Amino acid sequence: MATVRTAHTIWSGDLPSGSGQVTLDSSGLGTYDVTWKARAEQSEGKTSPEELIAAAHSACFSMAFSHALGEEGKTPDRVETKAEVDFQPGTGITAIHLTLDATVPDLSEEDFQRVAQAAKEGCPVSQALAGVKDISLTATLHS
Repeated sequence: MATVRTAHTIWSGDLPSGSGQVTLDSSGLGTYDVTWKARAEQSEGKTSPEELIAAAHSACFSMAFSHALGEEGKTPDRVETKAEVDFQPGTGITAIHLTLDATVPDLSEEDFQRVAQAAKEGCPVSQALAGVKDISLTATLHS
């Protein structure tokens, strides 16, 4: 059965000087301020759609990587994924770079890179973001 997650945003004012609040409804984890300035310049304690995408992508990739390792009979000790989402005003999201740093006992570098690449391609958020032409991955294995 499919699950549905919800969030909502209330925005006031025009784009350059207006502001809004994003609320994570499904989890109830909180409400976060958003502004154009946080999106196109400095965050100054506010978030942006791109930061929320980065959070979703890093979490999804970490889960997909752990799952792919499990299918290989391996269990990671630690998986840390950073997602950097590049936003160009007037153009949109131009690139996403994932950086994986993982500790996986008894896994060769070759298998690690293969599993990491498969996780990047199979991650549901990566698939949802397929319109972003440049989604790259740098993966570092610690054993």
